[in-house]
Amino acid sequence: MRREGSPWQGLGTVVLKELADHLDSVRMVLLGLLTILFAMVPLYIASEQLLTTTEDPFLLLKLFNPGGQGLSVVLMLTFAIPLVAIGLGFDAINGEHSRRTLSRILAQPIYRDALLAGKFLAGLFVLAVNLLCLWLLIVGFGLYRLGVPPGGEEFARSLIFIIVAIVYAGVWLSLAMLFSVLFRSPATAALLSLGVWLFLTWLWPMISAVLAVVISPPRFELVDLSGRAISDPLTEAWQQTLSRMSPNQLFQDAVSAILSPTTRSLGPVLDQLRQLQGALGGTTVPLRESLLIAWPQAVGLIAGAIVLFVATYVVFQRQEVRA
Repeated sequence: MRREGSPWQGLGTVVLKELADHLDSVRMVLLGLLTILFAMVPLYIASEQLLTTTEDPFLLLKLFNPGGQGLSVVLMLTFAIPLVAIGLGFDAINGEHSRRTLSRILAQPIYRDALLAGKFLAGLFVLAVNLLCLWLLIVGFGLYRLGVPPGGEEFARSLIFIIVAIVYAGVWLSLAMLFSVLFRSPATAALLSLGVWLFLTWLWPMISAVLAVVISPPRFELVDLSGRAISDPLTEAWQQTLSRMSPNQLFQDAVSAILSPTTRSLGPVLDQLRQLQGALGGTTVPLRESLLIAWPQAVGLIAGAIVLFVATYVVFQRQEVRA
C-alpha cells in the first residue's frame, strides 16, 4: 500500500506538543538543576584559582577546562549530559505504549516518520536550551567573578564547545530512544541505557587498554628526559583508537582541542611530545587549526547519533502497533 502525502506531515505539531510536555514537566526541572549542580562546583573552584591570574588571554576558557586531572566543568558535563539525555528519551515511545496513546496518535494524519523525528528534535531542542542557559550562566559568572571580558576568539571557542556538547547529547538521546523502541517497559529501557553509559564511561577505557596490549604488545620501552616511561607509540595508537569507540572519549578529545588553544595534536605519544614542545614555547593554535584537530572527533559523534537514530527508525517502522 502506497502512502499519500509527505511523511513529515504533522512534524511541527509533534515537536510543539513534545516541547510543551518537556518544559512543563517536573522531570525537566530536576534534570536542569542536576546539570547546574554538576557544573557549579568545578566552576567555583576554577574561578578561585584564576583570581590571581590576570595575564592569561584565555581566562574564560579556563573556567570550562582549567587543565590538569582535577574537576572541571567539561569533566562534570561529560557525566551530566548523558544522564539528562537518557532522562528525556528513555520513555519516548514505550511511554506512549504504556498510556495506550500510540495507536490514537498514528490514527491521525501523522506518519511514524514525523512522530519519531518530532520526539527526537524536541528532546534535542530542550537539551540545547539547557546547555545554552548553562553557558550564559558560566559566562556571566566569569564576568562577575573575574572582571575580565572575554575576547572574540574565547567567545567563539566557548560557543563551539556548546555545539559539540549538543551533538554529544544527541548521541545519548538517540541511544535512549532506541531502547525506548526496543523495549515496552520504560524501566527496562532506562536501566539498559544507564548500563551502556556506565560501561562506556568506566569499563571501556580499562578494556581498551588491555585489548591494545593484546593486539600490539609493546616492542620496547621509551623513557623521557625526566625518567618517566613512555608507552610504545603503536600500542598507544591502538589504545586511543579503541577508546574512541566511546562517545565520552570523542567528546573529551574534541573539547580539549577547542578549549585548549595550546593543543596541537590528539594523536599517539610522539605527537603528544611535539605538542608539549609547542606548549613549552608558549605558542597557541589558531581557531581554524583547532577546528581541524577536533573535526574527526566531532564527525564521529555526528555519525554515532545518525546511526543510532537510523536504527531506531528502522525498528520503529517494523513494529506492529495495536490499539
